[in-house]
Amino acid sequence: DYPAYTMGRAAEMLGTTQGFLRAIGDARLITPLRSAGGHRRYSRYQLRIAARARELVDQGTPVEAACRIVVLEDQLEEAQRINAEHRRASTGPGCC
Repeated sequence: DYPAYTMGRAAEMLGTTQGFLRAIGDARLITPLRSAGGHRRYSRYQLRIAARARELVDQGTPVEAACRIVVLEDQLEEAQRINAEHRRASTGPGCC
């Protein structure tokens, strides 16, 4: 989660533009940290999220909608993880 990548390097790694990274930042999908000089810095986790948004945009989804989809996918994954934990706890040793 360390913000090691500059905006230019992040855009290069994703095969996108700095404008795209600014757009998903404006849509609040990711919030890059700022260096002492005020430059945006991205973590690997943020780059994974940005890559998923880029996939959707490349398929024709508007940026704002792509960002919302990525957020909803993340929420669904978290809910499924929590449900799996509850199922394991309720069917564990000593239960029922």
